[in-house]
Amino acid sequence: MEVSVADHPLIAHKLTYLRDERTDSPTFRRLAEELVTLLAYEATREVRVEPFEIRTPVASTTGIKLAKPKPIIVPILRAGLGMLDGMVRLLPSAEVGFLGMIRDEETLEVSTYANRLPDDLTGRQVFVLDPMLATGGTLVMAIDYLTGKGARDITAVCLLAAPEGIAHLDRELAGAGIPVKVVLGAIDERLNEKGYIVPGLGDAGDRLYGVV
Repeated sequence: MEVSVADHPLIAHKLTYLRDERTDSPTFRRLAEELVTLLAYEATREVRVEPFEIRTPVASTTGIKLAKPKPIIVPILRAGLGMLDGMVRLLPSAEVGFLGMIRDEETLEVSTYANRLPDDLTGRQVFVLDPMLATGGTLVMAIDYLTGKGARDITAVCLLAAPEGIAHLDRELAGAGIPVKVVLGAIDERLNEKGYIVPGLGDAGDRLYGVV
């Protein structure tokens, strides 16, 4: 597993306001979208491309375009939806799938309740969006689900991570033989007894969409 923390002052700046409890939901959504676009630049560094012949107003030349099959972006519902627009802005021709997962607040166990994905992901580059890599359970289950559909090139994009979640993900993926890249805005101090990242930014879904 490869972990990359995107070290950029604009990322730290936007994260500061995402963390602030005074930031309202509309502002939080806008900042999250902007931050994901910055993270997407790093996450797509190795996106597959192929030659593409074009003509400029001056001469013919060879450029590049996204290779087929197109990459697929998979936000984990519901909080991952708040990251989707920022990722699609950088990869507008990518396809989008959805994976609904929920964590029990008492047991911290994760279960899948919905999916909208192709039956076969063989040969696809998959970009998974999940704001918080906390315990790591959600991302482990999501990656297991995607690999079960044939995915072998997976990049996870998260706003924040806890060291415990990174370690758990690394342990679970150690014997899988599938390269996974994790792109983060920051690695925070720890998890608290409720499984929340400290200092973190609270519940990303609630901050994005309100308490429901």
